[in-house]
Amino acid sequence: MALEPCTEVPNQIKTDIPILKERGQREVFCGLTGIVWLHRKMQDAFFLVVGSRTCAHLVQSAAGVMIFAEPRFGTAILGERDLAGLADANEELDRIVDQLLERRPDIGTLFLVGSCPSEVIKLDLAKASERLNQRFFPKVRILNYSGSGIETTFTQGEDACLGSMVPVLPNSYDEPSLMIVGSLADVVEDQFQRLFEKLGIGPVYFFPPRRASKLPPVGKGTKLLLAQPFLSDTVRSLIARGATLLPSPYPFGIEGTTAWLKTAADAWHIDSSQFEQVIAPSVNRAKIALERYRQTLAGRKAFLFPDSQLEIPLARFLSRECGMELVEVGTPYIDRLLMESEINLLPVGTALSEGQDVEKQLDRCRQAKPDITVCGLGLANPLEAEGMATKWSIELVFSPIHGYDQAADLAELFARPLERRRRLTV
Repeated sequence: MALEPCTEVPNQIKTDIPILKERGQREVFCGLTGIVWLHRKMQDAFFLVVGSRTCAHLVQSAAGVMIFAEPRFGTAILGERDLAGLADANEELDRIVDQLLERRPDIGTLFLVGSCPSEVIKLDLAKASERLNQRFFPKVRILNYSGSGIETTFTQGEDACLGSMVPVLPNSYDEPSLMIVGSLADVVEDQFQRLFEKLGIGPVYFFPPRRASKLPPVGKGTKLLLAQPFLSDTVRSLIARGATLLPSPYPFGIEGTTAWLKTAADAWHIDSSQFEQVIAPSVNRAKIALERYRQTLAGRKAFLFPDSQLEIPLARFLSRECGMELVEVGTPYIDRLLMESEINLLPVGTALSEGQDVEKQLDRCRQAKPDITVCGLGLANPLEAEGMATKWSIELVFSPIHGYDQAADLAELFARPLERRRRLTV
């Protein structure tokens, strides 16, 4: 028997799911990680981390840059003299920026990215970017944001980056438009663009754009549709510029993608029959491809540790479209403005937790003995050693998982560890 994914999305809160708020020791990955996907997205941008050698090693190893590729990121390393205050860090930064822009004339936007070390010594990158803009703008626009891993989760790096771009977005003069907010793989962006064109929705802008120099306009006519659930500060900044948020589930799986597109279609007053006709081929392909993995996942138990802020939408997908049982859904931070539509779709009785007390959560996880545990890198290997199947949450951020054509790929990411565990125990 096939499990048919539900496509009905309630408009009102279906159930008031209690949230366990935990405030203890956490496993946190650095916000500099966002550079790994942002430097690939914005092809004329460069990310200059102002940090230590540890920062440089982190970004380099996380990116896995090919030896023949010249990356669009680097690190201005703070040495002992900088940290001790024996050298003028601003003069050193100016010198490095001069060298970088002379060597890389293709750079259109330069991001100065703060880190734990630069924040500890109180290096003011906002003033540095203002000073450097006086020299290099308009040929090069210089922006700054913090990628520090202090009291943040790693996906907030993208939120901080996009937030730094909002003040310089051009004004749309109240012309109606749709802005898709959040980084998407180019192939996924192209798929969504084709669907919007067939539906007659537009103009459609993607933020961040593929070229940072081609910023999308924003104003009172701009409607925001979020592709990523971790952009709290960016969304509020865009709303302050006059844009209107379209609350919606996120485009993960068939159900989420349908609801996401329907939210935009309703805002553009698209006829329901036209909407169903446009999405039907994609939905049918996705159902056929997803069925294979649904058979593997149905009835299995999943435990999600807080890490990426994708946990609630992913849990909805695993439960409603893959038939999995949710033992616990943990997420670093719950922003009701961005997450209410997803929380409404979770099964009644879902154990939902915000924040982390890692030792307590590990105890609950071991007691529940889930079939698969979604967690950060720091927990995955120890849990694997204990005999648990795990999925790295960071892989779900790096992988193209949005939209109809990626629904089966998303399910496969969870089915693969189960298959690996099965083979190891044969």
